[in-house]
Amino acid sequence: MFRWNPGRRDGAMVLIASMSGSVANKGLVCPVYNSSKAALLQLTRNLAMEWSGKGREHPMVKRNFEEVPGLREKWERENMMGRLATPEEFKGAGLFLLSKASSFMTGSNLIIDGGHTAW
Repeated sequence: MFRWNPGRRDGAMVLIASMSGSVANKGLVCPVYNSSKAALLQLTRNLAMEWSGKGREHPMVKRNFEEVPGLREKWERENMMGRLATPEEFKGAGLFLLSKASSFMTGSNLIIDGGHTAW
C-alpha cells in the first residue's frame, strides 16, 4: 500500500508479509514461502535506512494471519484468541500506517496475529 505526494516528496509505503517470515509453521513444509516473507522484513529495514531523512515517511511491515484452506481448525487451536483474523481486522492498521499519525515509524514491524507468535 502506498500514500505518495510526488510534488511534496513525502509519502508512506506499507509492505504486507506474514508471521511465516519470523517463525516456522509447525507441520508445513514451505521454506520458499517463509524465506520470501523473511526477505520482506529485511527489505523494510533496508529501505527505511536508505529513505530516512529524505522527505518521505518510511516503509513499514504489517504481518498478517488469515485463513489458509485446510488449516483453519489447527491454527485456531494454536492461536491465543482461538480464531483466525478477518480481512476487516487489518483495515485500522493500514489506515494508521498510511496516515500522518505514524510519521515517526520507520523499518517497523506491526504484528497482527492474535498472539500466535507470542507463544
